[in-house]
Amino acid sequence: MNKKLSAETGTQSTTQRAYIALREAIITGEIAPGEKLKVETLKSTLETGASPVREALSLLTSDQLVERRDQRGFRVAVANKKQFEEILSLRCKLEDLALRASIEAADQEWEERLVLSHHHMTKAYSEPHSVFEKHHKEFHMALLSACGSPILLRFCEQLYDLNIRYRYLAVKSKSYAKRDVAGEHKAILDAAINGEVEKASTQLSKHYTKTGGYLAELMDT
Repeated sequence: MNKKLSAETGTQSTTQRAYIALREAIITGEIAPGEKLKVETLKSTLETGASPVREALSLLTSDQLVERRDQRGFRVAVANKKQFEEILSLRCKLEDLALRASIEAADQEWEERLVLSHHHMTKAYSEPHSVFEKHHKEFHMALLSACGSPILLRFCEQLYDLNIRYRYLAVKSKSYAKRDVAGEHKAILDAAINGEVEKASTQLSKHYTKTGGYLAELMDT
């Protein structure tokens, strides 16, 4: 795990820094699914105390990225095809609701926010993945941001976060490199901006199910 992550801006608490470092290590697969998370080991790796580590692990448990194993401590949540399919199904259904409502309520502010987030994401394709991921999430959440339901947005954001580490796994598929991710994003953007609800819904669903296809290919082998 990159220790530099534990020494980020001083405005963050030690718990926040431990949480961010562990979260990134988990979603990128640096700490493998199912791996035990020992407080003593993490204290040394993160260069912090036991309390911030335990608090960070509790937060990650709430995020469903870490599992508490009774008296046996913590481990990274197991990743499996069944769980991914559940996450995918929920994302497609909930984001479809949010996207439709967002397009129907579209105004100039939403359109500008969406176009700008897409521009930043496009520029970040050649940046380190942590930079791209920040802008990638901003684009997807911008698509839904005018839906008018904070609760729905919160569920969509949580599902997005649960999905990230599966996307890292899908990237390992041999055929993933052939995918035109930029083209998929542009198609979603254009349909949304043009108010084409059905087309935008279809493009977003295809975008997600393609990732599922690459992941299935990987898990089946």
